[in-house]
Amino acid sequence: MQETLSKNLTLIGQNDLAGFGGVGEGMSLQLAKDGRRILWIAHEGPPKNFTGVDVSDPRKSKVICQTELPHQNMRSNSLEVTGDILAVAYQVYELGLEPAGIELFDVSVPEDPKSISTYSTAGPHSRGVHCLWFVDGEFVHMASGAADFTPRHPRDDQIYQIIDVRNPSSPEEIGRWWYPGTRDGDDENPPERIIPEPLDRLRGGDAFRLHNANVYPSHPDRAYLGYIDGGAFILDISDKSNPSVVSHWSPHNPYPGFTHTVMPLFDRGLLVVTDECIKDDAEDWPKLTWVLDARNEQNLVPISTLPLPPVEEYGRKGGRFGSHNLHENRPGPSFFSEDIIIGAFFNAGIRIYDLKNPYQPECAAYFVPPGPKNSRVPTIQMNEVYVDENALLYAGDRWSGGLYILEMDI
Repeated sequence: MQETLSKNLTLIGQNDLAGFGGVGEGMSLQLAKDGRRILWIAHEGPPKNFTGVDVSDPRKSKVICQTELPHQNMRSNSLEVTGDILAVAYQVYELGLEPAGIELFDVSVPEDPKSISTYSTAGPHSRGVHCLWFVDGEFVHMASGAADFTPRHPRDDQIYQIIDVRNPSSPEEIGRWWYPGTRDGDDENPPERIIPEPLDRLRGGDAFRLHNANVYPSHPDRAYLGYIDGGAFILDISDKSNPSVVSHWSPHNPYPGFTHTVMPLFDRGLLVVTDECIKDDAEDWPKLTWVLDARNEQNLVPISTLPLPPVEEYGRKGGRFGSHNLHENRPGPSFFSEDIIIGAFFNAGIRIYDLKNPYQPECAAYFVPPGPKNSRVPTIQMNEVYVDENALLYAGDRWSGGLYILEMDI
């Protein structure tokens, strides 16, 4: 039987999400008007849409709301809550299906979410929205297809879109950007494929499409993009109708692709950049988390990577092994640090890094529980992590383990 491996992290609560424990890439904490603390969770796949968990007592969390997807050929992989508005991303598994896009909900009564509006990105070459960022109550920044966007390559189908939701009943697109050369009709040449895969596969790592777009209210003129095989971009969005490139950095190739998250540490002039592992058994190793010197944002320089346990050991455990989501210093009821980096690393669990010396990061804590029941792989697959303002850590397993609530001692 597997044992829990842990250092400076203590499990204080767990919730199987009413038997639907596959957690996607969305966790967001609401401070409800009645004083409760509601953690909203996106699911990796059907049948569930999203789940609300009352974590006011983290040792006795309880599901208070769980909604159904409109159909089973879709998922809501990503969500964010700001105030009493919950934004949910809809992505379909076949081109052209609906609903594809985002839906806004009024969650002022968390047990009874009410739809405010939808914004459709459905189209003949669109799978909808994979990931969204909504932290200021005004704009949704998202990775999505579009009805009027035709990619040259079928997997280059997610572009950066900015949606104005200041009137939440009537969202509208106000800006977009894509990797030059990826749209049918672009003057630029298409990018060279990193690790080509068959064209009939819609999903996969051979892709020049957007994954994450992070925009922080303290620096509203900058967007930080993880563009999968395209690497990391900083965009100037001072004119949201016309984003422009400030700088670009990519280790692909020789390293395998799939840049996922670009997180700025503004006061230190650093970026933390993750490359997501997308294949089991370390088939696409190495998938690293990079630390870049960004003091001159037009000249991004890699200076270190976050240390991981040996691939010779973890690559044989089963499931994915490597980088994925970070706690992203999100505004709101959220832990903030430019010295402590917290991430989800699939079968290497949750890991916390001391970045005081950016040239030599150190692993300060980790939590690797046994593989949960009814998972498709024998190991834990930590997929998402969120840390609240009290330094309580919420982590989700990709397949069946549900929610893990941890205390940090660092």
